[in-house]
Amino acid sequence: MSFSANPHAQAFWQHAQEGRIIYSRCCADHCGAPQFPPKARCDACDSDRLEMRQAAGSGTIFSITVVHRPPSDALRKYAPYGIALVDLDEGFRMMAHTDPDLAIGARVRASFVAFGDRSVPRFVADQKP
Repeated sequence: MSFSANPHAQAFWQHAQEGRIIYSRCCADHCGAPQFPPKARCDACDSDRLEMRQAAGSGTIFSITVVHRPPSDALRKYAPYGIALVDLDEGFRMMAHTDPDLAIGARVRASFVAFGDRSVPRFVADQKP
């Protein structure tokens, strides 16, 4: 299953189908910058010494919008749905689906749901005691 010509993006989507969020982290001395989506070179220091890691899947909503008019008829049955920018605890920001009732600043954790022909990350309220 291929969703992108970029091999690093392909790896992300393959892992998403398995219920995992991956990213790369720079291994250069004194860097350690997270890279998302996974990349071959570090955006911070331009090193090619990166390793793939799995995110724990928890974070905070940075921004959210609600989609009422999906981009295709095939996705109409999912509306309304939330799309959010989530700051993951590992230090990177990603866009993903979310509950449309959540708000900026909410703590969330990743789950995965079917959306169209694939499984996508969907962030839900973190119910920590």
